[in-house]
Amino acid sequence: MMLASGMANQVGAGVGALAFPVLGPLGVVAVRQWVAGIVLLAVGRPSLRSLTWWQWRPVLGLAVVYATMNLSLYAAIDRVGLGLAVTLEFLGPLAVALAPARRLLDGACAVVVGVAVLVLTRPKLTTDYLGIALALIAAASWAGYILLNRVVGARVPGVRGSAAAAGTSALFYVAAGVPVLIEARPSLVVLGCAAVAGVLSSAVPLLFDLLALRRVPARFFGVFMSVNPVLAALVGLVVLHEPLAWLDWLAIAAVVTANAVSLVTVRPSAQVAPPRPTCRAGR
Repeated sequence: MMLASGMANQVGAGVGALAFPVLGPLGVVAVRQWVAGIVLLAVGRPSLRSLTWWQWRPVLGLAVVYATMNLSLYAAIDRVGLGLAVTLEFLGPLAVALAPARRLLDGACAVVVGVAVLVLTRPKLTTDYLGIALALIAAASWAGYILLNRVVGARVPGVRGSAAAAGTSALFYVAAGVPVLIEARPSLVVLGCAAVAGVLSSAVPLLFDLLALRRVPARFFGVFMSVNPVLAALVGLVVLHEPLAWLDWLAIAAVVTANAVSLVTVRPSAQVAPPRPTCRAGR
C-alpha cells in the first residue's frame, strides 16, 4: 500500500504534467484541486457549520499552504522536471525532521543533503533558477503543511479537517482556473489528465496512507516516504521522457539515504507519528 501510494502520487503528477501544453500549471492545478476537493469532501463529510473559529484558523492556514504547495510544485515541474522538483520539495519534510535534532549524526545528514542539493542545482547554461526557487517554495509549503496538519488533526476529529481544507483550497482556484479553461478550451483527454492528477495524487495516497499507518510502525512509514524522489525521477524518465545525469541520480540517492539514516537511528520514544496527508507531489 505504501508503494502504491508513492507511485500513484508521482504518476498522478506525471500524467497531470502532460496537460501543461494546453492548460499550463495553473489550469492543471485548478482542475486537480477541484477534483481532490470533491473527492475528499465526499469521503470526510465535514460539517462546516459546526467548526468553531478555533478550529477554522488552522484549517484555513492548511488550505492556503495546500494551494501554494501544489501550484509552486507543478510550476517547478514544468520548468525543471519532475525528478528535480520533487527532490527539492522533499527538503521541506526533511527540514521538519532535522530541525529539532541535537545529534551529530543528524548534523552530518543535513550536510550531506546540502551538498546533494548543490549538486542538483549546480550552475549550467540551462539552469532554470526560477524553477528551482519554485521547488523550494513548494518545500517550505510542505513543511508548513506538515506542521499545520498536526494542529488540524488535534483540533478536528478524523479527516474532516483535512477535507475542509481541501474543499476551501479548491475554492481559491475558481477565479483563476475558470478563465484558463474558457480560453484554452481543453479536450476531454486534457481534462482527464488533470483530473487523474487529482485522484492519484490526493485521494489514493490519503486512503492508502491511512490504511498503511494502521499496519506498520510510524518509523517504517517515515523511512519509506524517502523513496518518493526516486519514484518521481523514474516517472519523469518514463512518462515525461526527462533523463537525468548520473550525478543527479547520485544526488537524489544521497537525499534519500540521509533521510532514511536520520529516521532509522531515532529512538522509538522520540518519534512522532507522521500526519495523515491529504496530498502528494508532493507529496
